[in-house]
Amino acid sequence: MDLRLVFLGTAGAVPTVDRGPSGLLVIRGGERILVDCGEGTQRQLMRSVGLGRIDTVLLTHLHGDHYLGLPGLLKTLSLQGREETLRLFGPPGLEEMLHVAQRMFGRFQFPVEVVEVSAGLVFQGNGYAVRAARTEHGLPSLAWSLEEDRRPGRFHPEKAMALGVAPGPDFRRLQLGESVVLESGMVVEPEQVMDEPRAGRKIVVSGDTRPTPGLAAFAAGASVLVHDATFTETEKARALETRHSTAKEAAEVAAAAAVGLLVLTHVSSRHSSRDLTGEARAVFERTVLPADLDHVVVPFPEKGYPELVRAHAVEAAACASWPEAGKSV
Repeated sequence: MDLRLVFLGTAGAVPTVDRGPSGLLVIRGGERILVDCGEGTQRQLMRSVGLGRIDTVLLTHLHGDHYLGLPGLLKTLSLQGREETLRLFGPPGLEEMLHVAQRMFGRFQFPVEVVEVSAGLVFQGNGYAVRAARTEHGLPSLAWSLEEDRRPGRFHPEKAMALGVAPGPDFRRLQLGESVVLESGMVVEPEQVMDEPRAGRKIVVSGDTRPTPGLAAFAAGASVLVHDATFTETEKARALETRHSTAKEAAEVAAAAAVGLLVLTHVSSRHSSRDLTGEARAVFERTVLPADLDHVVVPFPEKGYPELVRAHAVEAAACASWPEAGKSV
């Protein structure tokens, strides 16, 4: 199943010409989960993967650069005739924020389910769980994780047949973890013909935060950690004052958590991408800093490490896949 992250906005609190406020779309198969929704997020969605099929929005905290795009997005979906429920999760204060937004924008013409979250398991999806953990940013704030269930190990049909299991429904039962009783009365257990269960993928998004041991524990073993890297160490005092992280500190969290890939985001225009990635890579080599609309593709652990794919390469691949690409009409 395809799993990728689309970076809709990677700037700090102040947007730039090239970077918009915070927004990240997680695409897993046919599901789409939006993490934060800064100003202009709906335009970024339109420019990349479209507005469709977003059923869940997760907010890390209620600073404007992380949610001011949400009322406009909801209004657009309403004007487009959306009828399906949209689930909105975030820290305490979320209900009041949405109530104020509705006074300005009017009621939305579809159900919006609002859930305020502190920490722990938030909901169980189809083959994955979404959890939240508290972070340190001076107001109620959350990190989010999407962690897939463990997958069955590889099935070995030759072992099953050697034990007397006939191909067909009994193969399927073993793959589903059920025992099979042969005509002889012999019982074949799944572990006799299958490898150990395989890990799924895990995505963690820190939101704005100081680095904490709790966050490192929350991100342990993640395929991808998306972490606040607003400043370099040259402005460590500013990071402490505003309760953000430096690129080096983000890398230290990634190293402590033994993640597959560190993705820096929420970057200040005071620092170049080269300075930020250089500082982080000195601590944790597998670090990238995406531009807006870049993707990170996340394979299953046995298939290799996650990979940053630049927006122009995503667009070129999409064009190449069109059946009539390059043909005149």
